[in-house]
Formats: sequence, C-alpha cells, structure tokens
Amino acid sequence: MPSSTMPTDHVPASPESVFTYGAPQLKFGPGASDEIGYDLSQTGARRVLVVTDPGVAATGHPQRVADQMERFGIEAVVYDRARVEPTDESLQEAVAWAREHGPWDAFVAVGGGSSIDTAKAVDLLTSNPGELMDYVNAPVGGGRAPVNPLAPLVAVPTTTGTGAESTTICVLDVLSLKVKTGISHARLRPALAVVDPALTRSQPAGVTAASGMDILCHALESYTARPYTTYERKQPEQRVPYCGANPIADMWAEKAMSLLAGSFRQAVRHGEDEAARADMAMAATFAGMGFGNAGVHIPHANAYPVAGRVKDFHPKDYPADEPMVPHGMSVALTAPEAFRFTFDADPERHLRAARLLDPAAEQTDDPREFLPAVLTALMRDIDIPAGLGAVGYDEGDVPDLVEGAMKQQRLLATAPRDVTADDVAGILRRSMQLW
Repeated sequence: MPSSTMPTDHVPASPESVFTYGAPQLKFGPGASDEIGYDLSQTGARRVLVVTDPGVAATGHPQRVADQMERFGIEAVVYDRARVEPTDESLQEAVAWAREHGPWDAFVAVGGGSSIDTAKAVDLLTSNPGELMDYVNAPVGGGRAPVNPLAPLVAVPTTTGTGAESTTICVLDVLSLKVKTGISHARLRPALAVVDPALTRSQPAGVTAASGMDILCHALESYTARPYTTYERKQPEQRVPYCGANPIADMWAEKAMSLLAGSFRQAVRHGEDEAARADMAMAATFAGMGFGNAGVHIPHANAYPVAGRVKDFHPKDYPADEPMVPHGMSVALTAPEAFRFTFDADPERHLRAARLLDPAAEQTDDPREFLPAVLTALMRDIDIPAGLGAVGYDEGDVPDLVEGAMKQQRLLATAPRDVTADDVAGILRRSMQLW
C-alpha cells in the first residue's frame, strides 16, 4: 500500500511514533445472531436491555434475539423507541426509561447505527453520573470522559453502513443548535460485534444506497486522513481513538473499498443477492475497524450540519413522517469536492483509492478529477441526490452550514490539510450541484 506523504502544514516539532488500534470482539456470518444468548451467558449477565427502533422491531429480529436469552437464564427486555437519526431528546428519553426500569447487566443493540448509538448513550449514562450534554464533544457539550467502566454492549447491525458496531462514537442531533455532533471515548466501543448478513436482506434500496455511501466515506476518509506521524508526540493518557492514518487502519480501508467495488451496485439493485449483502456487511465492518482508529474528516464534518439543518427533504425508503437527510447521504453529498480539496496532500493515495473503488474506471486527464469522477458515477448509479441543492439547500444556507461544520474540530483535525472556514464554504458551494 502507498505510504502517506507528510503534509507541509502538519510538521510537528516532536513527531508521534506510536499509533493505537482497538476493535471489539467480532462474530460474523449467517446465524451469528442466534448465539447472543450464549455469548452473554459467558459474561454472567442476568438482566439485559435490547435496544432497537420501531422499524427494526417490526421485523421480529430484536424479539427473537431477546427470546433466545431465556434458555440461558437471562431476562431480556426490549426497548423499541430508538429514533432513526437520534437527537438529544430521543437519547435523553431512552436514558430516562433505562434508569427507571434498570438496573441492567448488559445491553444489546439490534438495528442500524441509530439503535447502536442509542444503546451506547444508555450504557454510558446508566453506568456514569451526569447528563447527556456533559459528555457531548466540546465545544457543543462538556466533553467529559466517563469515570466508570460501561456494561458490556453487544452490537448487532441490521444495516450495512455505519460501522457503529466497531467504533467509539455515538452520534446525535442537538435540536436547539441544529447541529449533529457526537460523544467520543474508547469506553463506548461495543464489547462484541455480531454481524449477521441475513439480517440485512430486508434493507430497502434507498437505505442500502445511503448507508453504503457511509461505508465508502468511512474507508476513504480514514485512508486519506493525516498520517499518525504528523501529530505531536503524546503521553499515553492523552491519546484519543482517532490517531490518524496508519498501516493497520489502511489495510482495513483498502479491503473495504475492494469489497464495495464488487458488491455495492449489486446490493442496491438486487437486494436479495446474498453474496452482495455479505460483502457489504464485511465492508462495513472492515471500514469501521479502519476509521474507528484512523478517524474521518471533511465529508463527515460537513455532514453533521447538512443533516442537522434539514428543511423539507424526504428520502426514498426512509420513514416519511418527518424531513431527513440520512447520515450516509449527507456525508456523500460533499465528498467529491472534499477529495478534490485534499488531493494535493497525497495524490497517489487518492488515485489508488479510485482504482480500488472502480478498477475498470478510465483515468481522467486531470489526476485530481479521477476520484471525484468515480464517486459521482457511483452516486448517479445508485440514485444518490445530485448535490446539496437536490436536498433543499442553496447558496444562502452556506454560512450556517460552515458554522456547523467548523464546530467539528475533532474531525477536521484529522484532515490531511488544514481546513479554514473559507475552504469549507468553497466545498459546500461547489457541492450544490455535482452533475
């Protein structure tokens, strides 16, 4: 794999020489979700909360997972009110319910990233003192670190995209600020990820497309993140989960992109294709193992205000009761322009990423255009909107979107180039119409 060049604007006086890597235990394959009762019995858990959302609850998967625990002497209760794209209000409601009906020895999240993130917040705030905003990343929240260990969390994804089963992040919308942000700490990483591709077959085409773009951007952003050696040397207690591009995260990102090349379009167009579904589930897991350590950057920083300030856009195959820009879609909409911006930090890495994502793509005359061309061709094929304008934004929204993106300094610090407000504004403006 190509080595990252050191950006000229990231030259530390005392460069970091250590990178870290963390991941949950993993159980992968059809039928893996049938073994969760046994897995939890090995922890000594006797009372477990299963967290899901109404749509996933309707499939019967969460109740089936709960029912199988009984033969291991485990009482399982299902909480089915997690919100798709969680908000501070929905997380506070879930925490209050769990506190009232607890205590709990362990948690199981069955669903997409929204259910997994809700379970992370519930686990955090039933194991530690304080309230939700105390732990939300600064400057939006208090940025407090948990003082107590969390109870074991088993994450069971039913969508292929977020990688939340592998990561240390809980993402939420803060409604009063109209911004999406998160809680980040190593203790939020699930103890066990159970990835059963059979659970993803009911995922409709629109959800497959949007969540798949989240996989793709996780892999791309971690692969193009600033190298870990460009950070200042830290003491052990100062190190954070996002440590920059490194050889192990690169390996997972490259494999995720290769899997996407052969499965993404097929999974969207033919959701019954078991092999494509399995490859997408594997890609999501691998990308999560990569970005959960290296980090993500500009597309994700932009995505938070794009999703948080939604006006009246209703995506295909998502709940129709309220406007929403799904997370993976909001990430994708500025990705082509973001990677034009980062190209100079490491041209060869951007070119290799394009080749991994589409080995048959013809090289563009201008190398800078190769990766954006591959991305926009894919987005058109899987029916992702043609830019920010297609989801309801216009030039007048750019200042507010810039303000929201610039609050995501934890993410922007991972970019391979320094990012100013003017840079973000330019990326957003050029993303209004991508084709």
